[in-house]
Amino acid sequence: MKQIAVIGAGTMGNGIAHVFAQHGYSVNLIDINDAALNKGLGTISRNLDRMIAKEKISQAEKDETLARIGRFTSLAEGVKGVQLVVEAATEKVSLKLEIFKELDALCPPDTILATNTSSISITQIAAVTQYPERVIGMHFMNPVPIMKLVEVIRGYNTSDDVLQTTMELSAKVSKIPTEVNDYPGFIANRILMPMINEAIESLYQSVAGVEEIDTVMKLGMAHPMGPLQLADFIGLDVCLSILNVMYEGFKNPKYAPCLLLVNMVTAGKLGVKSGEGFYDYSESRKAERVAKQFQS
Repeated sequence: MKQIAVIGAGTMGNGIAHVFAQHGYSVNLIDINDAALNKGLGTISRNLDRMIAKEKISQAEKDETLARIGRFTSLAEGVKGVQLVVEAATEKVSLKLEIFKELDALCPPDTILATNTSSISITQIAAVTQYPERVIGMHFMNPVPIMKLVEVIRGYNTSDDVLQTTMELSAKVSKIPTEVNDYPGFIANRILMPMINEAIESLYQSVAGVEEIDTVMKLGMAHPMGPLQLADFIGLDVCLSILNVMYEGFKNPKYAPCLLLVNMVTAGKLGVKSGEGFYDYSESRKAERVAKQFQS
């Protein structure tokens, strides 16, 4: 396996493309327009610069990595001749089903079709294809170049060969693959999202403030980041989407999203990506924080 396509140049997609290209694979990065591709490649370039600054790679290695990434706005052209497609589009069921229908028609039967979904059923996605045995989940963690885990999710019809190949490939790009079965939220989000939701519920009930809740979890539970800050980093809309998938899948009220989360997403307060969530990430606040650092 030498040629890989990644669908989506956003946060997850550009990270996945970065990792494969850095490990010697030719990557076709696919998105709907050049602006999205340029933004994704800009992120990859900046992340590689950080690795140079930390003396983890050389300038030549950065140049070689970027040279391995091709840009495509056509799905048909982007998946031509590849052995693996990793879909990392927006976390919407209808969109993923549409993409996989197209991939099924465009790719030969021996091409592995993987999705980076964090909660949507692999079996449901595979069901719209003629060869469901080749569909699998590859749930990378964010930020992809740093986080080691890949949840490898086996759908109801995923073949042993596809599972084994995906596990081996994940290891070849310096990840630690962990096999998981196909149930709502898989393992990572089935455990993480209820914790985040409970933190939001605690804030909603005025048990404690934002910083106090995060401090308790960081200092008391040795979490590197508090649950509310983590929710901002993930995206509150993504958290809400995952909770809804689990709530609908299990029909269990313990997965019902907190009303505060619902209202914040409705109001457009999505976390880091929108500039405000449980914390303020606006440019004015950034400038204020920088000024305080110099003052101290």
